[in-house]
Amino acid sequence: MPLSPEFTDPRLVAVYDTLNAYAPGAQPDFYLRVARECGARSVVEVGCGTGLVSRLFVEQGYDVTGIDPSGPMLEIARARPGAGRARWIEGDVGALDVTDADFAFMAGHVAQFFISDDSWRHALRVLHGALRPGGHLAFESRNPAARGWETWGDRTTTVDPVAGPVERWGEVHDVSGDVVSGRMHVRFLRDGDELVVDGPQLRFRSVDELRRSLDEAGFAVTQAYGGWDRRPLDERSPEIILVAAKRGGTAAEQVVGGAG
Repeated sequence: MPLSPEFTDPRLVAVYDTLNAYAPGAQPDFYLRVARECGARSVVEVGCGTGLVSRLFVEQGYDVTGIDPSGPMLEIARARPGAGRARWIEGDVGALDVTDADFAFMAGHVAQFFISDDSWRHALRVLHGALRPGGHLAFESRNPAARGWETWGDRTTTVDPVAGPVERWGEVHDVSGDVVSGRMHVRFLRDGDELVVDGPQLRFRSVDELRRSLDEAGFAVTQAYGGWDRRPLDERSPEIILVAAKRGGTAAEQVVGGAG
């Protein structure tokens, strides 16, 4: 499937980090903390994009591999300070050739871009093979019960250091089961240009489905959270955040993060 222009159009790639900024204490801090608790040294980020999160792991001294299908996004990743200490792979998850990582993660709701069951099962098989026995996988997915797509039409304006103020909003085109398709509008207020791109198309899997797929792929879920502050997961949680261990490690290796 061709990549959305959100990840390939030079003007959109240039403002991607501004439009998708992480809140303080959110994904990057969470995944760094889990990696520390796992005692990880080698880390894989699937869907690393511009390398924003991978760079933080590099700064903390981890051995980092970042993989993403977008060449333009990886150009930004490779240009970051210290990026030469990481390994960058251009390709989909099937191009990942790591076999003994301690920790793998998907930030930015990357897990929701695997629309079909086959593509999701394939991704989990690849990640299972990329981790050593007892290694950990962590990712987040938006809780379908929270119906987050109903807010896609909300308009937000952020200021990019180069492009200036940028307005963004979306619209929902279709909700078919747990797959939601939409269209994104990005308006550069400095010159009035507006770009309209199809996407995103996202799969909103339930926590039961995610747990089942992990179990079938050879993982044991060790922690489940409903927010980046580690609040318990319940039916009203906006996020489904899962940490899972590759089966085959010792009991000590398969415990992380306390009671959750």
